[in-house]
Amino acid sequence: MFRSVLIANRGEIACRVARTCRRLGIRTVAVYSDADAGALHVRDCDAAIRIGPPPARESYLDADAALAAARESGAEAIHPGYGFLSENAAFAEAAGAAGLAFVGAPPAAIRALGSKSAAKALMARAGVPILGGYHGEAQDDAALAREAERIGFPLLVKPAAGGGGRGMRIVPDAAALGNALESARREAASSFGDDRLLLERYLAPARHIEVQVFADTMGNTVHLHERDCSAQRRHQKVVEEAPAPGLPEATRDALGRAAVAAAEAVSYVGAGTVEFLLDGDGEFFFIEMNTRLQVEHPVTEMVTGYDLVEWQLRVAAGEALPVSQEAISVEGHAIEARLYAEDPAAGFLPSTGPIGLMRLPGEGARVDTGFETGDAVTPHYDSLLAKAIVHAPSRAEARARLAAALAEIAVVGPVTNRDFLIAVLAEDAFVRGTLDTGHLDRNVEALTAREAAVPHAVLSLAALAAMGDRDRATRDAATPWNALRGWRLNAPARRTVAFRHGGDVLAVEVEGEEFRFPDGRRRTVRTLSGEPPLIGADIDGEAVSAVAVLDGGAVLVFMPEKTWRLPLFDPVAEAEAGARESAAGVPLAPMPGVVVAVDVASGDRVERNQPLLVIEAMKVEHTIRAPSAGTVDAVHYAVGDRVDEGAELAAFTPDEA
Repeated sequence: MFRSVLIANRGEIACRVARTCRRLGIRTVAVYSDADAGALHVRDCDAAIRIGPPPARESYLDADAALAAARESGAEAIHPGYGFLSENAAFAEAAGAAGLAFVGAPPAAIRALGSKSAAKALMARAGVPILGGYHGEAQDDAALAREAERIGFPLLVKPAAGGGGRGMRIVPDAAALGNALESARREAASSFGDDRLLLERYLAPARHIEVQVFADTMGNTVHLHERDCSAQRRHQKVVEEAPAPGLPEATRDALGRAAVAAAEAVSYVGAGTVEFLLDGDGEFFFIEMNTRLQVEHPVTEMVTGYDLVEWQLRVAAGEALPVSQEAISVEGHAIEARLYAEDPAAGFLPSTGPIGLMRLPGEGARVDTGFETGDAVTPHYDSLLAKAIVHAPSRAEARARLAAALAEIAVVGPVTNRDFLIAVLAEDAFVRGTLDTGHLDRNVEALTAREAAVPHAVLSLAALAAMGDRDRATRDAATPWNALRGWRLNAPARRTVAFRHGGDVLAVEVEGEEFRFPDGRRRTVRTLSGEPPLIGADIDGEAVSAVAVLDGGAVLVFMPEKTWRLPLFDPVAEAEAGARESAAGVPLAPMPGVVVAVDVASGDRVERNQPLLVIEAMKVEHTIRAPSAGTVDAVHYAVGDRVDEGAELAAFTPDEA
């Protein structure tokens, strides 16, 4: 076994690899960019080496920098994690040439499977079912348009390289093909350095089923059964589980055999994942094979009992697989949910900034994360904060345990998709185990809907949090006048805490233990515990508790089923903000990023919602649209320019002006 391993990655996967290395007594070496100098994965490892500035292409995607760090640290092996350099054949070859073991697939297998078009041809020869489509070399728009007509609409445009759903576009008809090709090429080039595309018959409704495979250098290949990854949003996996619910045993066995055949067709070594689409008739079709560890590998670990990172290390060290196919069985059910720093209510825009509080599930759930309270989410990398994984004897129990684990999560600072995950677990199709890959996108409005009325319990906890913050500020103040805290001569103290909710102002009047709510109802509220961040209260005899904290002029209340953000009402500040907004009337950058497309020029007339620019941030493209019909007076940025959050992107005169 190796004595020292360099982990050429960051975030939760770097921390997860380090955890297994520590258990095996292996020294770990982290790499970091300037943006990650104080990151958790750096703190977790035995040593850490800087490899460049924040942009990934100048740090985590710099193969020479990773190899130099390995030589400097004395590492014997490089574990690439997933993403970044994990499926880079040239990097794997260079590592071998430098005398380092690459804890991943052989370069030949990476090359054979790195091109989806070549991989599909290879799988067809190996007898693995594939979807009809176009996987050829001709890449001009005219050729792709001809092939699209042959395949028929709707169809799927996909990058020929890479994975993870990046660059995929559903094309409903011929009129939408041109824009889809342009957008997919741009994202493919940015994400994978390769803008080649393929076309595929769009299978809907369908389930996404993948099989974990493993092979050693001695010719042994096994599968560790399947995972269901059908809970997706814009082709990005959100919730994954093992085993796949409701799958007939004959289909399950056939999937396992096909996955092993796929691995053997390329003389595979190490951990790999063979991905399939399953249609309503029970037929399955090969999508791609990922030559690395997957984000969702923990659910396989929990139902099989094996540490897949340990297997990777042992295979890379020349050892045989520890068990045969017959010994690999599944026990119980496991489900994983991905917690992202993104705002579902704002179209899932990535959310960045310092983390004032990060409260994650305790006993009963496994949590893989690369962040802690005090860390910061930057715009340079993927917005995955953590993964919560549970295991139980049955699927119903696992779903209930995961819902309880998600209810414990409280993140202050960046907005997260916590509530969206809770809603997905409660979705009827997910409960029944019949959810298809398009279900979340079809129902996204219902899954992200805001509730109209704020419950009394939420207002009570929010008021207690706000008053507690004021009282703490009073205790810390230097002047004795601030120590009065609402005292009145010959009368009980009265306090009013007002919140903004949508277009309404909700005022809670507090007199001793009596709370009067906006609907006129009065309730007795007794504080049970008031040490932040957890606040407990007795409301008319009913005990309620939640994390409730002040964050940037608003109170966040993390109830088990929903997070409430209630800005404190300040009429003066709101008037000033409204004046600034009215004066601006211009499109602003919603987050820091890089301009990848400019669709208008000075003097252009545009309609409301017409695309103006495209910004790429955290590996995702975001189209900036005209706020109303009007005229573009000037465009302030060009392709390749970096923009800050809130930057004015263009001068714009609306028609109504």
